[in-house]
Amino acid sequence: MTAFPTATLFEAAGQWGALPSAIKPVAAGWRLDGPAFPVQSPPADNLWLHRAIYAAAPGDVLVVHVGDHHEAGYWGEIMSTAAQVRGLGGLVIDGCVRDQADLALVGFPVFARGLCIRGTGKDRDARGTLGAPVTIGGVTVARGDRIVGDADGVVVLREERVAAILDRAAARAAKEATVIERLKGGETTLDIYDLA
Repeated sequence: MTAFPTATLFEAAGQWGALPSAIKPVAAGWRLDGPAFPVQSPPADNLWLHRAIYAAAPGDVLVVHVGDHHEAGYWGEIMSTAAQVRGLGGLVIDGCVRDQADLALVGFPVFARGLCIRGTGKDRDARGTLGAPVTIGGVTVARGDRIVGDADGVVVLREERVAAILDRAAARAAKEATVIERLKGGETTLDIYDLA
């Protein structure tokens, strides 16, 4: 798991890959870092999420698009427990979940747009996809892309660019550490960044 924060990774990726800012961890302190397993779910239906739990590999992070229907709780304590037992790496959903207190107790990292107590259907004939790319907030997520989430949000790193992004993130973190030391030494941001 990378120690770099999502903001640093986003900048190191050329300011690309940030998912919508509304998607946040459901409980404090949660982080996730793993390969994406994209899921397209029909609106107000979570059968494809149940299927995804058993189609994804251990360590995979489910990245779920729900057709922009946010007024439903697609995920709860039972599904978190099932995903944890399967060894999945987490859930990122552009929709809402429920059972917040219970999710926190289970400890499986869930990043969601919000909370909603409304339930969902399970239509066996509704169309969805497992493993095919999904687009969330203008960012297309493919299977195997690296998903990193922390308190600030979620960033998607293209699988083929991860090594280069991590190198740039390390350089950026070192530069920021130097700036912090200069500030502690009495310099100003106006001087350091030549903003005066």
